[in-house]
Amino acid sequence: MTFLDMLRDATAQNQSLLCVGLDPEPSRFPVNWRDNPAKIYDFCAAIVDATADLVCAFKPQIAYFAAHRAEDQLERLMQHIRCNAPRVPVILDAKRGDIGSTAEQYAKEAFERYGADAVTLSPFMGFDSISPYLQYHGKGAFLLCRTSNPGGDDLQNQRLAGIEGEPRVYEHIARLAQGPWNRNGQLGLVVGATYPAEIERVRALAPTLPLLIPGVGAQGGDALATVRAGLTAQGTIVVNSSRAILYASSGADFATMARAEALRTRAVLEAARPG
Repeated sequence: MTFLDMLRDATAQNQSLLCVGLDPEPSRFPVNWRDNPAKIYDFCAAIVDATADLVCAFKPQIAYFAAHRAEDQLERLMQHIRCNAPRVPVILDAKRGDIGSTAEQYAKEAFERYGADAVTLSPFMGFDSISPYLQYHGKGAFLLCRTSNPGGDDLQNQRLAGIEGEPRVYEHIARLAQGPWNRNGQLGLVVGATYPAEIERVRALAPTLPLLIPGVGAQGGDALATVRAGLTAQGTIVVNSSRAILYASSGADFATMARAEALRTRAVLEAARPG
């Protein structure tokens, strides 16, 4: 199955638009595991097991593993998801953005070493930074488009005077991703939940692309506005929540409480579906 097939199936089977971000911070682990990077796999695997039937995707953030020399634990975690939640796609949040042979190695890392179904990318260096990932047919790539951080305005919201209509940078990225860059139907876009009006604008420019939407939960994004702005009959959304779910409890019941928060968030998202 392709990434898009897996995403559609998981969304339907689990009745969910929710993606759980796996951003393990040992300093926030339950008391018995606190500040112990060797427990990263155990913590994340417990979260996966507690929420696998509630999500449309998982999104491990590679920096949280690499910073603790825990890439081997990430490999184990990816295998765990494959064995215990085989119908749920995994988006490796890496935000790679290089070109040429370096990009080829990053693509190999994401899709061969870790076995991800999709990856996040920065399109700042243009199509050259994306094409190596598209050689992996059936895999997905989400391009940073309109991110949830305030500093995103520094570049993403600037107008391009040399292009007809003077689109903003994020609008131009959306058009390219919907059009000439999407040669094999593998692309999606990252749009922050803190800007629902701009989610709506991106959806208008990219009506069929899946949108990965971080920022719901601890970052303050409005789940109701997010769904109404981004979800259409043609285009699905993947709404990510990380910290609010991962750290719903600092006790031995962390996985149980993570499930409860995931249930609550899924219900909010489902209630916001149009019609």
